Amino acid sequence: MIIVDSALEKRHSEGNPIRVAMVGAGFMARGIALQICQFVKGMELVAISNRTLETAKRAYREAGIAESDIVEVGTTAQLEESISRKKFAVTDNPFLLCEAGQVDAVMEVTGHIEYGARVVMHAIKNGKHVILMNAEVDGTIGSILKTYADKAGVVYTVADGDQPGVIMNLYRFVKGIGVRPVLLGNIKGLHDPYRNPTTQKGFAEKWGQNPAMVTSFADGTKISYEQACVANATGMKVGKRGMFGPTMEAGTPIEKTTKLFPELYDLDEWLAGPGIVDYVVGAAPGPGVFVLGTHEHPTMRHYLNLYKLGEGPLYCFYTPYHLCHFEIHNTVARAVLFNDANLAPIGTPTVEVVTTAKIDLKSGEKLDGLGEYMTYGLAENYDIARAENLLPIGLAEGAILKTDLPKDKVLTFDDVILPEGLLSVELYKEQLAKFPPASIKVTA
Repeated sequence: MIIVDSALEKRHSEGNPIRVAMVGAGFMARGIALQICQFVKGMELVAISNRTLETAKRAYREAGIAESDIVEVGTTAQLEESISRKKFAVTDNPFLLCEAGQVDAVMEVTGHIEYGARVVMHAIKNGKHVILMNAEVDGTIGSILKTYADKAGVVYTVADGDQPGVIMNLYRFVKGIGVRPVLLGNIKGLHDPYRNPTTQKGFAEKWGQNPAMVTSFADGTKISYEQACVANATGMKVGKRGMFGPTMEAGTPIEKTTKLFPELYDLDEWLAGPGIVDYVVGAAPGPGVFVLGTHEHPTMRHYLNLYKLGEGPLYCFYTPYHLCHFEIHNTVARAVLFNDANLAPIGTPTVEVVTTAKIDLKSGEKLDGLGEYMTYGLAENYDIARAENLLPIGLAEGAILKTDLPKDKVLTFDDVILPEGLLSVELYKEQLAKFPPASIKVTA
């Protein structure tokens, strides 16, 4: 971000770095620690919370921090002292990070919905900006979390670098040059809803990642969440349940989508509506993102043709990569210094991610988590999901099945008994009450 680099340089030269803390110390979080500690001037990663302290310490060590500078803390006062002494704190209590007065922002990087919901709410209540590398939280209860953040006067945002954030940056660019975005797209290399941690074990081991997380990429749950986040930040919808997700011949230029999508979705309806979110499999450059837009002015269409974007009516803009942890510090700086969110819901959700049976399910079984063996997620428009009382997959883990369900059946709230005492469930109910779909009676 062009303005952010100068602002961080200024904070560095003044000896006044942004102080950020991180919840989570997994594969992606360790990359964030390395990036901020070694390559970002004007920002300090002052604390890491993880349920296993040794894993938090590992993140700091791999980021080049000496063991003697890593301090275990168990109270807010100890964390404040650690920051004052310019040490690097680790703790198994994420709420300390939210309570420390010297922490400007909290990054939530766990990928867990219930745990993430509790951290985000505590951070907001303590006046901290929140940066999510956790599309699952935002895609489930983002609208109500944004409501709380607005009341507290803090920024709630999904991160730059992950594909939803990259899409939003491109969306803002396209809008800024006067082109109207009508499709916000993601480029995938694989989609198979029946993948599971066993099938993905080899890939996960090769890259040092969690097999369930890798599975959520492959089975479509993650892409559904990512596009739901983008939809809810722009007011767009999906063209059908699960999106179109066409498979293109490997290496096909992404510009070909300007002809492909009108064959899948009525162009007149598309251009007249709020736009849709979707994805393609196999196109190049992957794994990037793209925006299809249109322009009403004939002279400007002439210019776009001159600049090699084609004759229209659709024009393709793309970013050929997403760099995840390399970019998250930009989100922190945008929030702390400019009160600017990369991506956040704008109000009533437009898209949810609903629970779908990956295998035949039996009454009495307890549902497992995202990217595991029993379910996968599909993006569905909010009004339809609520009219049919469909179960968001973000609330499904730990639910007990009340009936047998066949493979590929979409689950409803009536099919399960939800676990008790979950903040995420309570926040979802609150979100439904505040943002009811028009003319729809909700029964969660």
